[in-house]
Amino acid sequence: MEHRTSPVSSGVDGLDDILHGGFVPGRMYLVHGQPGTGKTLLGMHFLEEGLDDDETVLFIHGEESKEEIIANGNAVGIDVTDAEFLDLGPDSDFFTEDYSYDLVDPSDIEQDRYTQDIHEAIREIDPDRVVVDPITQLRYVEANDYQFRKRILAFMRFLKQREITVVTTATPSTDQEYDTEIRSLSDGIIELTRGDGGRRIKVAKHRALGQREGDHGMEIRGNGLEIFPQLVPERHEHPFESIQLEFGIEGLDELVGGGFDKRTVTFISGPTGAGKTSTGTQFLAQAAKNGLKSAVYLFEEDMETYEHRSEAIGMPVTSMREEDTLSITEIEPRSLSGEEFAHMVKQEVDERETDIVMIDGLDGYTTSIQGNEDMLVRKLHALTRYLKNRGVTVLITNEISEITGISNATSNNLSYVADNLMFLSYVEMDGSLRKVVGVLKKRSGSFEHNLREFEIESSGIRVGEPLTGLYGILQGTPRSGGAADVSRYK
Repeated sequence: MEHRTSPVSSGVDGLDDILHGGFVPGRMYLVHGQPGTGKTLLGMHFLEEGLDDDETVLFIHGEESKEEIIANGNAVGIDVTDAEFLDLGPDSDFFTEDYSYDLVDPSDIEQDRYTQDIHEAIREIDPDRVVVDPITQLRYVEANDYQFRKRILAFMRFLKQREITVVTTATPSTDQEYDTEIRSLSDGIIELTRGDGGRRIKVAKHRALGQREGDHGMEIRGNGLEIFPQLVPERHEHPFESIQLEFGIEGLDELVGGGFDKRTVTFISGPTGAGKTSTGTQFLAQAAKNGLKSAVYLFEEDMETYEHRSEAIGMPVTSMREEDTLSITEIEPRSLSGEEFAHMVKQEVDERETDIVMIDGLDGYTTSIQGNEDMLVRKLHALTRYLKNRGVTVLITNEISEITGISNATSNNLSYVADNLMFLSYVEMDGSLRKVVGVLKKRSGSFEHNLREFEIESSGIRVGEPLTGLYGILQGTPRSGGAADVSRYK
């Protein structure tokens, strides 16, 4: 076994990111969590990584047999067949070869003997990596809790003195003193949980290297553990350029003052059926004509419906996909954590050099992504900041509850995220229900402070001249005698 100073990979890329590179060589790590949270799988990834690096690895186990461990690993694509195994289960040969408790009281047996046998086995194997799953299995070699605590401290020091990198697992115990001692002895603590927010992972302690704070997304899939660290908005140097992106519709571009700037976040709000998605798609179609690439994430309708509706009004999303100026991703409900969705978007931007990302729609995001609404709003804010820092323009469609009029610019109190706020609304005019479009906010540049009539026809979107001589439109009941001014709603 060679001495090493570089971090030891955990075998899971996302976890290595959280650990700032991996485990410190020769240190001991505790993986803590309830049954079924993925503790053993994490240990198996760690050993498989060692085998891939031609290291000697040892699995000390007690709750499952060697055959069960190998089979469970194979089921999720983890191969630890070539690992060394040391079974500390009460029915294993390790406990039946030398002694029998049938004739003597356990307290009369020299407890050091078992510990010495374990140490001798480890010396003989001389592993680089060890997993002890679970650490409580060592209780079988001691007669009482006091002796167990004493021996476990000595055992852990023995492993560390041999510069073995150790991963142990444990289920939270009702014995607070025991939990405290194990956590104190550990150089790092990895906590796994599972609840309404899906599977989560948190590094509570990591001596020497530190860790990325907070809890992060995790899934168990066909290739084992997948970990998605929280996205941290990084600073990217982009010289300021006031480049406006147009909708390609004369009346609409006049309304927004020529277009919305690149590297901004635009919310398109309105009631159901008003045309939010179509308006956003028109923005993407015009961008494609200018050589820009876009990606749309569908949270509230399937891909076939989206394509059909867009094509029906002259937006060529099929040819845009074929020309790789547009990618479309349909998000299944409750299938992703906020971190995994952010990772998906980041990968899209990295691989395709995407210029525009459209999230369709906000309510679908907060109900489809795992986690509570407040947490998801914070994660969305972090994602939009990250994208802006990368030079990406963001569109978010947002359904509001009012059918006519508008009392809030966005749902979920997210207006602070938006650089630009466009809204669509229904109004009753001359006994019929019609649509209007307006702008409540544009962080840079001018825009019209009145409304225009908005229609979606078979040939596409049509935006009329500014509505004048009316007031009360934003209450949904326009009346003659004043201008349809929206400036006081900013």
